[in-house]
Amino acid sequence: MDAQVTPLLERIDAREREIGTAAEDLRAQIDALVARLRELDEEMGNLAVTRKTLLALPPTAPEPTDPPPVLPAHPAYQQILDAFADPVGPMRARGLCERLDLAVTPKNIESTRHKLKRLVGLGVLAETEPACSPSAVRSCPPPSRQPTMAARHRARW
Repeated sequence: MDAQVTPLLERIDAREREIGTAAEDLRAQIDALVARLRELDEEMGNLAVTRKTLLALPPTAPEPTDPPPVLPAHPAYQQILDAFADPVGPMRARGLCERLDLAVTPKNIESTRHKLKRLVGLGVLAETEPACSPSAVRSCPPPSRQPTMAARHRARW
């Protein structure tokens, strides 16, 4: 071989090794990307099956709600609930009598306590302290109005 050709062949060999190494690196990256693409395609297929399954399910019926309790016809019950419409916090039967402008007598206090107990029994009020102080957790409108379960009241006697 010629002295001029030998350095050129050495440079060609070095360049071939560089290109071979770069090609090997790119093949490794391509293999990793192909594997990742396969994983993503599989996950996308799983999501499509899940979506199709969920759309095929029958619609769920809303859970039945209990009808609002029916208040006794006596207007005093609505007056009691109206008294709790303002956020006054816990209130005893005596305080409720005062709020309703009733004479604070044992008869009125016991009558009010009885009405509160009846509202507790109907589920309109719930006691916060056993046998002593109910607090309304939901209200029931009079029969002439639509039910509004959002109102919160508290009572204490």
